[in-house]
Amino acid sequence: ISLTEVLGNLAPWNCNNWSVEKLNEKGHISWSSGQKVLWLVQKILVPETLHNYPLTGLSLRLALTWWAQEAQIFVNGELIQEGDLFDCSTRILLSSQVTPNQEIIVALRLVSPSNDNGALVKSQLIYQSNNEEIPEPGFVADELAILQQYLTTIGSDSPIQIDTSLDWSALPDKAKFEQSLLQLRSRMQSFSPQIKQRQIYLVGHAHLDLAWLWAISETWEVAKRTFTSVLQLQAEYPQLTFCHSTPAIYSHIEQHCPDLFAAIQKQVAKGSWEVIGGLWVEPELNLIDGESIVRQLLYGQRYVLEKFGKISTVAWLPDTFGFCATLPQILVSGGIEYFVTQKLRWNDTTQFPYDVFWWRSPDGTELFSLMSAPIGEGIDPVKMTAFSYNHEKQTNLPLSMWLPGVGDHGGGPTRDMLELAKRWESSPLFPTAKFTTTEKYLQDIQQASTFPVWNDELYLEFHRGCYTTHADQKRFNRRCEALLYQAELFASLATISANLTYPKAEIEAAWKKTLINQFHDILPGSSIPQVYVDANADWQEVETVTTELVQKSLSAIASLIALPSPPQKDSIPIVVFNSLNWISSQIVTISLPTPGRKWHVYNHSGDKLPTQLTSETTLVFLAKKVESVGYSLFWLSAVTAETPANSLENQDLALTGNTINQNNILNLPENRLPCQINREILNKSGGNQLQAYKDSGQYWDAWNIDPNYQQYPLESSQLKSIEWVEKGAIQTRLRVVRQLGKSEFSCDYILQKDSPILKIATTVDFKEREVLVKAAFPFNFETHSATFEIPFGTISRPTKPTTPTQKAKWEVPALRWADLSTDSYGVSLLNDCKYGYDSKPNQLNLTLLRSASWPDPEADKGHHEFTYAIYPHSGNWQDAQTVRHGYELNIPMQVIQLPATSSSKPGTLPESGSFLNLPADNLVITAFKQSEDNPSQWILRCYECHGLVAKKVYLQSILELELAQQVDILERPTQTSCDILPWKIANFVVLRE
Repeated sequence: ISLTEVLGNLAPWNCNNWSVEKLNEKGHISWSSGQKVLWLVQKILVPETLHNYPLTGLSLRLALTWWAQEAQIFVNGELIQEGDLFDCSTRILLSSQVTPNQEIIVALRLVSPSNDNGALVKSQLIYQSNNEEIPEPGFVADELAILQQYLTTIGSDSPIQIDTSLDWSALPDKAKFEQSLLQLRSRMQSFSPQIKQRQIYLVGHAHLDLAWLWAISETWEVAKRTFTSVLQLQAEYPQLTFCHSTPAIYSHIEQHCPDLFAAIQKQVAKGSWEVIGGLWVEPELNLIDGESIVRQLLYGQRYVLEKFGKISTVAWLPDTFGFCATLPQILVSGGIEYFVTQKLRWNDTTQFPYDVFWWRSPDGTELFSLMSAPIGEGIDPVKMTAFSYNHEKQTNLPLSMWLPGVGDHGGGPTRDMLELAKRWESSPLFPTAKFTTTEKYLQDIQQASTFPVWNDELYLEFHRGCYTTHADQKRFNRRCEALLYQAELFASLATISANLTYPKAEIEAAWKKTLINQFHDILPGSSIPQVYVDANADWQEVETVTTELVQKSLSAIASLIALPSPPQKDSIPIVVFNSLNWISSQIVTISLPTPGRKWHVYNHSGDKLPTQLTSETTLVFLAKKVESVGYSLFWLSAVTAETPANSLENQDLALTGNTINQNNILNLPENRLPCQINREILNKSGGNQLQAYKDSGQYWDAWNIDPNYQQYPLESSQLKSIEWVEKGAIQTRLRVVRQLGKSEFSCDYILQKDSPILKIATTVDFKEREVLVKAAFPFNFETHSATFEIPFGTISRPTKPTTPTQKAKWEVPALRWADLSTDSYGVSLLNDCKYGYDSKPNQLNLTLLRSASWPDPEADKGHHEFTYAIYPHSGNWQDAQTVRHGYELNIPMQVIQLPATSSSKPGTLPESGSFLNLPADNLVITAFKQSEDNPSQWILRCYECHGLVAKKVYLQSILELELAQQVDILERPTQTSCDILPWKIANFVVLRE
């Protein structure tokens, strides 16, 4: 592009046509947001001297840093370089050898971001010597700064005096002044041996968010450009090593750019290119279930092994927003030996205490872990040595690792970075620097010393809003995780029992779409609108595919059930399937074949059951004691009437008296518990308080909740209506509609037969902007800690925080439930798609919605549906089987209707039975699937959920299945044990006897 063509009659730079830009208070040139274009032009006239130092023969570079959506840099009318918000810094060579009075015209075309002001942050001319033996004064000044860092950080405890004087009077006699420079360097040389003993391992890197302020479709092109650039640089600089994660990106390159992929494979084989990460993408790791983390590893590691010859030993997660406490066990079982992040350096309250440590999960698994240098950095010797010396002071390691390369939107190392690194290699006052791999660095430091142990989650004191922003993504994720589990489970059982073909390709494709949408800037809600248009289409496809697979598999299994004589002529066989591995009783819904008629439901023993019409076309009944991963047969027969009920109560719970006022449930007494406790759960202020707060002013709007949000409460919700929607023998439903600001919240309070749980099914038309909404439940008892479900386990967090680290956890993540319990009594708060909580000694609060404005100005605007529930219980959460109730709320039973019949039918399966039963009440099955490598074998995965040993584990099954060899999550054989230890994940090969 010719600049003359762009600007037309403004060339050749008649300065009278231009205004002089002024700097703002930050020293930046700033202009307004909204993709506004700013042209900046400067004519550079090379002087004879700078501070009397002659410039003739020096090279001249221009260092620029900008905050702009687009950047174009023109030198003497020709386009030299382009950039964006993330490729936002450069050093351009303007002249390899300047001459006095040389003219250079630089023009910048900058486009401001859509939602933020643009800025030219830095513009600096740098003159450099072309003679490595006699550097320019600026180079020596950097060496002096590095020496000072060494002495003040890890050098001598005694003050050391160094003569740093220069003979400035010698200027403009360049030769005489340079002799003075060399003498200064000579005086510093005595420290060279100590400094050169320090090592900086360099690993080229290009962080590339799969999606963020761009759609995934753009990422594929950015990856192609980045990888091509790295290969070109490696041809020119053979010492350059490069690391990159994300098998999903490599897979796309393999399919669409086979020649580029083949070139990458060659560099991997040479050891110059390191495929790290191990996970399919760099996912969000607080919000996804344990099984999703397993699949990130299973598909990621298998791909890397197949295409590059070995699995990754390094979990490379530099940008994920915090890490669950159970992650070390999952990663180690997936072949990972090292964990690397830098994200906790972003903490807003406390500094994470360790750079290198062993991270121990609740089951005792330890993983060697590194808090790395920041990503997206260049070669800046002063910054690098500051990091290196501080790292050594903290760890006693004279080795550090630096990651040069443009990041976020790809880019990677640049030629200028490599030239700078080469130049500083010869400095006697810069640590020994060499390119290597992350695995080599981690291996070297692991052998060098002993390290502290971290026994907790890695909680990021930042980005707390990501547990809630874009509620649609959270709901899709929870629902698709449940459907994928059921699709695999029932497809496996149908393949074993009914000889169906296992749909491996369809299941894998659905999983990979889900895994991509779990990326750490998609699922957290921190991307632009187009990202969610694409994500929602993929979520919907996953829902469609898995729902169809479930129905097909269940129909095949149901067709094998032997049917006795029906209770009445033309009765319809109803098969209720329980996909959870414990006997469960749940309310199920049946679609009626003929509206307007009356119906009975019978169990397989011929007993008539209570039923209730919920509409002209649907009926509900209580399916009692359906077997573990099993089914029960029921019959639907014409002629019945619903049994009315008169109050919102069952044998466990009641809403008594005048229980609803303008704002809250006033009281929720518990009628019956095993220990015969009868008490009111909620205090006088009431439960399900909808609390709204102003939540604005945060720079990272979608990511961060205002730390002071509680100081800005908004007006309380106002009651609009209360009405009974259902009053029956099976369930009662009271609908309470409230106005909160411009938004309407409709809460259905649901009590169901034989259930100790009060469900609150909520629909919202959300119209607020920059508002946070919570549902608050204050109780009539206090505890010192709250328990929260996390992937494959739980975590306890104090309700009375005392340390700064504890106080920083004022909003925390959890999966299906949180609980406050004493030894004798407690309450669990369950949900079907929410993840953000906070707690007090006598209160649990669930974050429902928050409406950020950037980077998606329409985030969370519109319709929402979700259910949360209160579960009062005796004993602690283990005694109360809260884990099971959380799963039951999220994975309801499945119903299959067979053709009506008037006679019995033979079959190979009994009228009720269990396909998979592990006789231990502290085990949860999370997967039953076909083996990846052997179609005749099956994989069962479960985890211990109570912190207790599950002894002598075995499998009961009407299909005569039995547990065989134990494997890891990559399905490789491991040592087999009959016991499953506390918090352990166990994986078994399952065979048919």
